Amino acid sequence: MRKHSVMAWSMVVALGGFLFGFDTAVISGAEKSIQQFWHLTVFQHGLTISIALIGTVIGSLFGARPSDAFGRKNTLYFVAAAYLFSSLGTAMADNWVIFLIFRLLGGLGVGISSVTAPIYISEVSPADRRGRLVGLFQFNVVLGILISYLSNYLISQGGEASWRWMLGIQAFPSLLFFVLIRFIPESPRWLILKKGETAKALEILRVINPLNCDEELISIQKSDLRGEDKKADNLFSGQYKTPVLLAIFFAFFNQVSGINAVIYFAPRIFEMAGLGAHSSLLSTVGIGLINFVFTLLGINIIVIDKVGRRILMKVGSVGLICSLFLVAYTFYTGNFNGFAIPLYMMIFIAFFAFSQGAVIWVFISEIFPNQVRAKGQTLGSSTHWVMAAIIAFSFPYLAEKLGGAVTFSFFGTMMICQLIFVWKFMPETKGKSLEQIENKLVVMH
Repeated sequence: MRKHSVMAWSMVVALGGFLFGFDTAVISGAEKSIQQFWHLTVFQHGLTISIALIGTVIGSLFGARPSDAFGRKNTLYFVAAAYLFSSLGTAMADNWVIFLIFRLLGGLGVGISSVTAPIYISEVSPADRRGRLVGLFQFNVVLGILISYLSNYLISQGGEASWRWMLGIQAFPSLLFFVLIRFIPESPRWLILKKGETAKALEILRVINPLNCDEELISIQKSDLRGEDKKADNLFSGQYKTPVLLAIFFAFFNQVSGINAVIYFAPRIFEMAGLGAHSSLLSTVGIGLINFVFTLLGINIIVIDKVGRRILMKVGSVGLICSLFLVAYTFYTGNFNGFAIPLYMMIFIAFFAFSQGAVIWVFISEIFPNQVRAKGQTLGSSTHWVMAAIIAFSFPYLAEKLGGAVTFSFFGTMMICQLIFVWKFMPETKGKSLEQIENKLVVMH
């Protein structure tokens, strides 16, 4: 009963990750048609692509507030509604400004989802399965990306209005997400720490952990007592220095790996390597499949809760370093040998997927104490999305002015720094309760 219930709740909330991935990638198939339909200038075209990312940054910056004030469940209702109205609004928009407004709304949903969904899953998961369950969120992100690529390809044959269907089809999973949220409980930790509803929280804890629910309740209440002074609500007080720095650096390294440069600009990179348009598109689908398969490996077969976060990150960092410098060397020599660049890119995606891709949302969601978890998740998520925006905006310029060799050497050098960071500073959190992690990382006064 316990395993099935917690798994069902996690799968429902992880649908937010599916919509996150779908919403992020779907524009890639529609952007050229949109540019032609509204006769957009270069600046307008760029804004059309980036407006959702702007919304994502805003949503991630302020995602903690509704999550703490109204609860994890109610915030997820808003996320589902944002996705639903965004998909319908962009599909039916009769002018460009209206289109931008609804794309911005979808971006807000992505940003808030990246804060709230991992928090919720971490707070309802038993310690021995928390990594795998929170990892469902990232798994659904890459599944959403893959499905959006396939959906775009299938719908693209539908004529001039096909771009509207590409964007509008997201309404169906969005509506399903909204309906299914009704059947999940509120986070027991939020009920205790923000509402004081101990009896209601205990009922949920009995489902999650029937053998030790009373002990877990006491542990949460002790955490609450430690957080009663005013400093406890200040994320940047000295006691939280360790988790704050871990979250910032983890999110920073996630993006300076170059992952979003590859996701957003894969066809451009492959064309730089001499591939034609058709071959570039085929290689992009291959990247989506590799991302999906190796995220699945990292979460379910390699099993993040058995191998541990640190080992996955160490192995992944070494693989990222090697693959990125292989890409850089190939650009430097100009000896592309057909599919050399796509092959190295797929190796890069594979190592990223089961390390940084599988670990980031799990790790950031579990290193902060109960009373500041939403704020901490917001910090990590907003750092992630700000860096994503910087990489997305700067990559075309860097690739054109500096070339592929220098650009990918930079990403490879950053992954050497990540390996040192993981080796020296990253704690192992597998198998520990959230309160045990708090005791290890937070400086008590």
